[in-house]
Amino acid sequence: MKNWLKKHLKIHVIFQHIYYQFFKRHIFAISGPIRSLPDFIIIGTARSGTTSLYYNICQHPCVLPAAYDELGFFDSNFHLGLNWYRSLFPTLFSKWIVKHNKKFAITGEDTPFYIWNPIVAKRILKILPNVKLIILFRNPVDRAYSNYHLGVRAGSENLSFEDAIQVELNRLNSTEIESENELERYTTPRSYIAKGFYANQLKIWLKLFKNEQLFIISTDDFECKPQETLDKIYDFLQIPKNHIVNLEKHKVASYPKMKTDTRKFLIDFYKKHNAELFSMIGQEFDWDK
Repeated sequence: MKNWLKKHLKIHVIFQHIYYQFFKRHIFAISGPIRSLPDFIIIGTARSGTTSLYYNICQHPCVLPAAYDELGFFDSNFHLGLNWYRSLFPTLFSKWIVKHNKKFAITGEDTPFYIWNPIVAKRILKILPNVKLIILFRNPVDRAYSNYHLGVRAGSENLSFEDAIQVELNRLNSTEIESENELERYTTPRSYIAKGFYANQLKIWLKLFKNEQLFIISTDDFECKPQETLDKIYDFLQIPKNHIVNLEKHKVASYPKMKTDTRKFLIDFYKKHNAELFSMIGQEFDWDK
């Protein structure tokens, strides 16, 4: 039975590999070897405005976008192979044309689920050791509430926000998660709170990558000072500054305001976690309101 299952799983993976490469990507998969790998990746965090940030960066004339956002290669799609990943990026010739005309040419992607996965960090280091990594941190209270309402809209969440976070807190308090299974706290249903433990997620990236490869900003800064924030990112990516005429906003949703008592509880809850993050990155964000 075990051998039968292994054999059929192997066949399934091979079929997926062929299907996604040649039936989904067509000519792009064939031209994979002459396509670029990303110069930058936005690795986090979910429900923090990463898609909007990515598409605004891609408005720069020196930035060539990937086929779409949230590629998920280094986590859920890694089995599809590096050629499939390459097929999602511009050709080396396209980059050469842009570089010839503009003097600079880069490409990149955004997958905000990368940040909490240590396996992803090691894979990226191995394949893209010099890549530049951008991290967008949102007030964890607002991030959790936004994530909750995404579940409500998707039909996967039927509890109130207060009940949902209590269920999660009970699980976090009662379960000792072994280090090798720590990923579970971020991927199980109702992991609204845990995804805001930013310091714990950031540790592996700081350990594996050089400081100059990491650029950290807050969602508030991007929303309140978009051009200034983008200018800093351009400097980080080593491309000229560029004025964005039409600021893009993606995946924006409206929902009721959080209850005052709930917000106060979560602000207090996250204080120690935020303090650890601020100490690690050497800057503070105004998340106490």
